[in-house]
Amino acid sequence: MVYYHDDEKEKNEQDQRTTRDKLKSRNKWVLPGVVGLLLGMFLFAVALPSLIRYDILPYQIVVSQDQLTTQNGETADLNDNLQRLSLDVTTEITDIVANVSPAVVGIENIQSEATFWDQESSDAGTGSGVIYKKTDNRAFVVTNHHVIQGADQIEVILSDGSRLAAELKGTDLFTDLAVLEMDGEAVEHVIEIGNSDEVKVGEPAIAIGNPLGLNLSGSVTQGVISGKQRAIPQDFDGDGRADWQTEVIQTDAAINPGNSGGALLNVNGHLIGINSMKIAQSEVEGIGFAIPIDAAVPIIEELETEGQMRRAFLGVEAYSLEDVAQVEWQRSLNLPNNVESGIYLQRIEVNSPATEAGLEPYDVITSLDDQEINNIIDLRKHLYQEKEPGDEMVVTYYRGKEQNQVTIKLTEQE
Repeated sequence: MVYYHDDEKEKNEQDQRTTRDKLKSRNKWVLPGVVGLLLGMFLFAVALPSLIRYDILPYQIVVSQDQLTTQNGETADLNDNLQRLSLDVTTEITDIVANVSPAVVGIENIQSEATFWDQESSDAGTGSGVIYKKTDNRAFVVTNHHVIQGADQIEVILSDGSRLAAELKGTDLFTDLAVLEMDGEAVEHVIEIGNSDEVKVGEPAIAIGNPLGLNLSGSVTQGVISGKQRAIPQDFDGDGRADWQTEVIQTDAAINPGNSGGALLNVNGHLIGINSMKIAQSEVEGIGFAIPIDAAVPIIEELETEGQMRRAFLGVEAYSLEDVAQVEWQRSLNLPNNVESGIYLQRIEVNSPATEAGLEPYDVITSLDDQEINNIIDLRKHLYQEKEPGDEMVVTYYRGKEQNQVTIKLTEQE
């Protein structure tokens, strides 16, 4: 028999009361929990499909099954409420490439090599070209002068791989342009000429050509117009002096060896330039150049009809004042403050019209025939588009702070 002290008995009764209270509290939440669970299951199984069907939910629910059971026991096809998405990979760029690529061709320069026993032909190089015209079943191609230079035979490779013999109609060293003529029976596509003067810096540009040879024919690169009216000095005789300054469009669309003569296009697929050269230094990336089509068209037309360019000759090596720091305008050229643009003469050709007229190095030309000359591009356009050999031209220039004017009779450039 067990005996308890009064305090132990009281403690035992208190523990029993606490246990009973906990059980009552736990049982109080069981019934509401069960009811809530049943209600949630009801809503999920019955109400949710109806909410989805009538698009009442503020968000989209993706269910793995194709069907849900409605409140009436009917099946609701989820495909009726889900929008089917289709991805069309055809873009404006792919459309342009599909339309224009057949007009961009490969050019193969074939030269003869004489040996002791026989004369053999060899491939001296490849490039690209653009079919710009078709008339009387004859097709005409523009490419670069350096692509066909020294060729004994020229072959044009169409986009389908067929080869056609081409005749050289004319070529121009200074603008790096050449025109070829060939049978046009197999030619179905001619490129559409655009307007290079209207292009804006930053707008998209597309280059099509045959980089690194015909194995990569029809390659497409995309970039932007990085600059307009760039004047790039060219040294043709290797004497370290610039013989010419070529007007070009600058782009970051990749232009590699073999792209020369290919097409530079705008977003409408129109020809805005003939790809011509690339700065091929290891530390330079993304700088390519193209001959603006607006400057090229008059040359192409004259090469096609005359076989060569007849240019008026002044006999100066000139550069734009904008390429010189303004502090040098006053210090080295000693110009008055009101002179804001022009070209300075760095070198005068011996026995040239400029020499006979008394022009000297560091003279600054500001106008020709009373037309303002802001840069070297303006000089070349006036000289080669508005003048002929034998014409006279009024030259306004500064020698230091003194303004002078002289009339020069132009000769023909050799």
